[in-house]
Amino acid sequence: MNFRKMLKGFSILLSVGIFFVSASNGALAQEAKKAQLKKGDRIAIAGDSITQQLIYSKFIETYLRACRPDLDVKVIQLGWGGERAPGFLRRMDNDLLLWKPDLVTLCYGMNDGSYTKYTDVIGKTYENAMREIVERLKKAGATVIVGSPGVVDNITYKRPAAPAAVYNENLGKLGEIDRKIASDFGMPFADLHNPMMDTMKKAQAAYGNKYHFAGADGVHPGANGHLGMAYAFLKAMGLDGNIGTVTVDYKGKTEASDGHKVISSSNGKIEVESFRYPFCFSGEKDSPNGTVSILPYVSFQNELNRFMLVVKNLPAEKAEIKWGNNKKTFTKEQLEKGINLADEFIDNPFLPKFNELMGQVLVKQQYETAMIKGIITNLPNLERDFKDDKDVMNAKEIIRKKLMDKEEALQIKTASALTPVRHQIEINSLK
Repeated sequence: MNFRKMLKGFSILLSVGIFFVSASNGALAQEAKKAQLKKGDRIAIAGDSITQQLIYSKFIETYLRACRPDLDVKVIQLGWGGERAPGFLRRMDNDLLLWKPDLVTLCYGMNDGSYTKYTDVIGKTYENAMREIVERLKKAGATVIVGSPGVVDNITYKRPAAPAAVYNENLGKLGEIDRKIASDFGMPFADLHNPMMDTMKKAQAAYGNKYHFAGADGVHPGANGHLGMAYAFLKAMGLDGNIGTVTVDYKGKTEASDGHKVISSSNGKIEVESFRYPFCFSGEKDSPNGTVSILPYVSFQNELNRFMLVVKNLPAEKAEIKWGNNKKTFTKEQLEKGINLADEFIDNPFLPKFNELMGQVLVKQQYETAMIKGIITNLPNLERDFKDDKDVMNAKEIIRKKLMDKEEALQIKTASALTPVRHQIEINSLK
């Protein structure tokens, strides 16, 4: 073989090697962008007044406790009304990092856009703060889900400096900054803005001009908009949405997946004890203040809330399924493929216990707001004024510990609010 052929062969091998190394590195980078929750993870939810509304944060924590109790996570929220990214940057060491989070969700930008047309100064100020926040959290060992800002309402947003379309364009550009920051640091990105824009357009086309999606004030969503926000963050956490499956075989036995236990099964009546809940919803079908109205426009049920009933070898072409106080008819083919009970039966046997759990989550998160905004964020002032006074410094640490001990007790109480639910599924064959 002459030298030229050898050189050509070497070049081909080198190119192939570079390709596979690049592909491997790309795959690793892509993998790094997926959050993988681990048992016992400590999750912090940070943001502005939209976070301090305690709605999407409540939905996220309730989902993790009800739908994935096996993860046994702890959640804290740090919402602060009126805050911008630089404000959180200034307080994060004291308010958050001492809690030692494993995963942090960020949702800023609404105030950072200054409720006006986008400018390079707005973008740069926001980017600098968000980059430093993510960098410091990464150095502390936390995974960061970088969330884009949401939307202002096409109907109810009335601020004079910029109409809704102009400000949403601003928020969209801030969201692209968030996307790039997440990519640069190998962190997950939660796109709230673009899906919420699409959802708002479809929902308002269906329900009319009285249906707000980003709140009556055009900025702070009702439960409908917050469900879309929770959906984006939960998806970014890498959750698979499998709540459980009950399988009834008319020529075999009845079985249930992990988190559920078949107590009895006879003549089409199945009693199940469930330790995992499906997520439950509230409100009228066209109300912006509940979550039911937005379900047709958010893939929450299909992607995050699948509690399946599968019926094999049904001795009829269709059957009536009764679950709780409601019943519906399905074909044999539908039942063999499986129906999502959580989607088909919004009013279901889990609803009372689910609401109790979410109520306890709210109590805990309200305490966290008061604890952080009222006391913890001000503790550094003692260091400034009394740094040489050992008694004051000791008292400061005692105060912090007692506050966090109470928060920990509320974590335990919230976890204990999840109790097993016994429910009955009835299958009545129809001719």
